[in-house]
Amino acid sequence: METARHMKARRAKTLMFLGTGSDVGKSVLTAAFCRIFKQDGYRVAPFKAQNMALNSFITPEGGEMGRAQVVQAEAAGIPPHVDMNPILLKPTSSMGSQVIVLGKAVGNFTAKEYYAYKKQLVPVVREAFERLAARYDVVVLEGAGSAVELNLKEHDLVNLAMARMARAPCLLVGDIDRGGIFAALLGSVMLMDREEQDLIAGFIVNKLRGDPDLFHSGVLLLEERSGRPVLGVVPYFQHISIAEEDSVALARRVSKGAAERPSQGVLQIGVVRLPFVSNYTDFQCLEQDPRVHLVYFEKPADVFRCDAVIVPGSKNTIEDMRALERSGMADALRAYYKGDGVLVGICGGYQILGRRILDPHGVESRVRETRGLGLLPMTTEMALEKMTTQVTARLVVPNPLDAGDLFPLCGYEIHMGRSRFDGAPDILPLFEIVQRNGRDVPKEEAYDGAWADEGRVWGTYIHGIFDNDAFRTRFLAFLAARKGKDLAPLGTPPGFSRWKEQQYDLLAEHVRRHCDVERITRIMGLR
Repeated sequence: METARHMKARRAKTLMFLGTGSDVGKSVLTAAFCRIFKQDGYRVAPFKAQNMALNSFITPEGGEMGRAQVVQAEAAGIPPHVDMNPILLKPTSSMGSQVIVLGKAVGNFTAKEYYAYKKQLVPVVREAFERLAARYDVVVLEGAGSAVELNLKEHDLVNLAMARMARAPCLLVGDIDRGGIFAALLGSVMLMDREEQDLIAGFIVNKLRGDPDLFHSGVLLLEERSGRPVLGVVPYFQHISIAEEDSVALARRVSKGAAERPSQGVLQIGVVRLPFVSNYTDFQCLEQDPRVHLVYFEKPADVFRCDAVIVPGSKNTIEDMRALERSGMADALRAYYKGDGVLVGICGGYQILGRRILDPHGVESRVRETRGLGLLPMTTEMALEKMTTQVTARLVVPNPLDAGDLFPLCGYEIHMGRSRFDGAPDILPLFEIVQRNGRDVPKEEAYDGAWADEGRVWGTYIHGIFDNDAFRTRFLAFLAARKGKDLAPLGTPPGFSRWKEQQYDLLAEHVRRHCDVERITRIMGLR
């Protein structure tokens, strides 16, 4: 194998995963190969030119990027950087999105406006990719949705046009679990022109249920009809957990949560499924904690089955609050709280806990004002400038949430809103932010969040707060004490960071076993 040291003076080798559609497994396979190349001694980075997602993350430099590329960077063992996802689209309605370029929001665009603007982004994408290609030995690229959306072809910046720009051999991924694998893979290639077809180095058949050997005749058919190799038949897995950002993945969680019931002694924590829910990856740590049964729900009646309810982040807080009112969920949440329930709000969910939400500049919605749940005496107003920071904080409230100093707590902020309290001496700030993006924070700007009624209602702008093992354990102990549950027999899980590393290694092992990695590396020119 050619080692990383021998490649330093050369431009990175590339590999690209294209899909026959959304949710076929491109993001997970990209993460798998990032970990595989890392294990093999290469310096590797992920890249996706344009991502559309409501799950995002803030880099150490304060830039915003898609969560999938953060997961892939973690698998690669490197810090995330906005060059890995130079364009992020965050839908704010059915017709438009907030556009984020190299980590900074540049405005809200309709689809027509964005297509006109997109031409200006071609050099931005090229330069971001070239910076990565100059720094790393390998860049693993990911496409978006289907690689052959013919009506969008002239605007393509993320699929085959990006493959040409990066000179990347492409693996076309199809999901056999949803059916129609032959039409999906062979049909996709047939819809490409000759130059595009030449970019397809092979196929990956993903999410096979059962014995891969039983699909041998299918492999032969695909290879005979296409003249291209099948370089992997990857079985569906349930023993590995990798964070997903697609709305389809969240829909699966909602239906799954409604069908399952918690084991005895386990805490049931519910997350409200908002129409514009963002950053639901905040709760992956709770999903994997043996002390918790986490459910995402949409029906108001499900509120009353929970030991605690979380209102998550939102990309359009006013519209989500209005949706809660229309569905009856808002009344259910108020009744749940009055009946001694515990309510938590994260970012947009924190704003929803307040009395009023204002958007005088039309930053997120055409509606200029709506009432919130009214559980915190707080008014939020949407500002023109977005807050995007990594933070280090300490918990400042008294018992029962805290029985000691939990410093440092780490997380990140992504919000347009600014919240103020309407004269409430019994409301306490929840956190003191010590640093933002590595810089000390003045005292007058340090306090975040609110805590009231002895911890029965609290909220914060800090995403990722539950990823802090000590804070999560303290919160669960608080809930268990209220409900008379003993969590001790369930044990303490490994730290969340360590657990994620184990998942990336398991993923790499699974994909190595079922893909021809050696042949793929030869196609890339690594061997």
